[in-house]
Amino acid sequence: MIVCMIFQVGEAIIGKDSTMLLQGKSTPETLERRIKELEDELQDPATKPEQRDRLRQRISTLTNGVAVIHIGGTSEVEVGEKKDRVNDALNATRAAIEEGIVPGGGTALLRCIPQLEDLEPDNEDLQLGIDIVRNALRVPCLTIARNAGVDAAMVVAKVMNGSDDFGYDAMRDEYAMLIDRGIIDPTKVVRTALQDAAGVASLLSTTEVVITELRDSKDPLLGNDGGAAALEEALGGMDLGGMGGMEALAALGGMGGMGGMGGMGGMGEMAGTSGSSSAQEMNEAVKSIPGMEDVEVHDIDSSQF
Repeated sequence: MIVCMIFQVGEAIIGKDSTMLLQGKSTPETLERRIKELEDELQDPATKPEQRDRLRQRISTLTNGVAVIHIGGTSEVEVGEKKDRVNDALNATRAAIEEGIVPGGGTALLRCIPQLEDLEPDNEDLQLGIDIVRNALRVPCLTIARNAGVDAAMVVAKVMNGSDDFGYDAMRDEYAMLIDRGIIDPTKVVRTALQDAAGVASLLSTTEVVITELRDSKDPLLGNDGGAAALEEALGGMDLGGMGGMEALAALGGMGGMGGMGGMGGMGEMAGTSGSSSAQEMNEAVKSIPGMEDVEVHDIDSSQF
């Protein structure tokens, strides 16, 4: 038997994947009875997991209201900025509903540091990883204090000596209980941020090559000083061991900062040649690359690589 429940709504928004009924005009008794039926169905052991998720959504829709937020501004740019802020607030609210909240301002991350102190790593590599995470947990609070123009190290030390949600209110330049001040972060946001950062860091630690953009226009290989200082800076201060900025690469004239060597697979063919390769052999290797037929290599000193 099919039972049809006829009711009235003030507005219906029907899309390709969903239908939203607004301003419903059902009686309170009928609504409560329907919610009770859905809750009973949710508690039924025979209900499948995917059906439970849908039932929770329906119960939430029937028990909660729908708010319409009107955003205005003097220009499209201002309206777009306000809309982004509202979307961020809505997403943060949804995340807080799912997993709760923690004190903001980096305080929650600082409270995690004592837990790291209790860990007993099996080797030096694990200890190094713990130290990296410990230092990273201090950075949010440190950055907030630095942007506020105060002694960041002193702020971090004072917050760490506190307990619970005691932290630094940068707007008022005061120390207080942050949850009472409304300075909070969704637990899900803090947790996923830390997990994602750890995932990316572990990926980079096992990656042989990372491609990134330089922070200045100086060519790290062919700079004014031979490229040694610039290359070391680009590699995060790594010592090149007296390679002299790889001056031998300058002999490859007309290659536009080696921009046309994309087909060499990271210089795999050149790196694979022996130290006794002659200029003629190097010429043959370079000319074999598409687009490099007119390039001439002269006076290559393999001892400089």
